[in-house]
Amino acid sequence: MAIPKITRAEFVLSVHRPEQLPGPSLPEAAFLGRSNVGKSSLINCLLGRKGLVRVSRRPGCTQALNFYRVNDTWYFVDLPGYGYAQVSRAQQARWGELILDYFETRRSLKAVVFLLDPRRRPEREEIFLWEKLTGWGRTVIPVLTKADKLKAGERAQAAREIAQALGPFGVTAAELVWFSALTHEGRDRLWARLLAALKA
Repeated sequence: MAIPKITRAEFVLSVHRPEQLPGPSLPEAAFLGRSNVGKSSLINCLLGRKGLVRVSRRPGCTQALNFYRVNDTWYFVDLPGYGYAQVSRAQQARWGELILDYFETRRSLKAVVFLLDPRRRPEREEIFLWEKLTGWGRTVIPVLTKADKLKAGERAQAAREIAQALGPFGVTAAELVWFSALTHEGRDRLWARLLAALKA
């Protein structure tokens, strides 16, 4: 499946409460991951845009559900990172409630791109989210970011251990998408997985 030519990609709105969500007129792909896992860089790489999604050295900068309209055909939704943010626990709890409600009820959500840092193993937050997403029947695409930082042997070990941790949810090592925003490794493969879900 050929990568689509991105002729238009624009920020639309930030959602802080469920009632602010746009109408479910376009298929959506949401991007989820721990803070500092490289979400912004990955989305920019997919869309061929350098500065559309803000990239920051400080974790926790995404503080809402940020909607980007792509080719007037799909929405990409950048979600707040979990695990670390320079905000209060109360604010993090509000984000969590908003995100879980979005995952459970959003009819136009076709895929969740779940970003994982291959240099660490899935922890309780990841396991909890995988349980919720698979329980709700969501299509989840597991992506291992920052692929350029690992050697071949390190990759093989990371893939085995991450697949083992996510095995109860049907994830195998072959399904893991290695991605590098620096080298563009995995861009074609991830687009193929996204298009299959968005056009389903």
